[in-house]
Amino acid sequence: MLQLIVLCIFSYLLGSIPTSVWVGKWFYGIDIREYGSGNAGATNTWRVLGPKAAIPVFVFDVFKGFAMPFLSGYLIDTFPGDTYLYKIVIGFCAVLGHIFPIFASFRGGKGVATLLGMTLGISTIPSLIALGVFIVVFATFRYVSLASLSAAMVYPFAVYFFTEPSTSLYVFSLFALALLFYTHRKNIVRLWKGEEHKFKQEK
Repeated sequence: MLQLIVLCIFSYLLGSIPTSVWVGKWFYGIDIREYGSGNAGATNTWRVLGPKAAIPVFVFDVFKGFAMPFLSGYLIDTFPGDTYLYKIVIGFCAVLGHIFPIFASFRGGKGVATLLGMTLGISTIPSLIALGVFIVVFATFRYVSLASLSAAMVYPFAVYFFTEPSTSLYVFSLFALALLFYTHRKNIVRLWKGEEHKFKQEK
């Protein structure tokens, strides 16, 4: 149990690294949260600062979610009961860190990239299926929010059909879906009203 607590703390702290905020401040002299959509994530970084800044932000945000649940199998000797449950708890701490980062006044991003990294570290095939859906929807409609929500809706089905039976993993997939709908609630309203902006770079 002590190992689990320590890994959860490290996972939250890793998730709390506000990649887009620090990149914006250190290299461009701006707080990314004050521009564009106001979101501290890779999408808004791309809109405001371009791909040169956004790609490293995205890669590291994915890594934040991937690292600790993936490494937990090597760092914890034995997992009593459902192995997925412990990896989910550890990984979700990184997602919480990204959304509520202690290093950035608890004003973070929506957690999509970090959640992707977490699921890749826990259930690779379902995550790749969801990522494929994201790419197709985004390429078709150019709405990042719609693509993210579509991927989240597919993920529980992919978990059900492409992983070994695990109640905790399936419950988590539904929780992740609910979480993304919550963090995208404003986007959903804009999509419904036809006011959501398609993805484009501001500069």
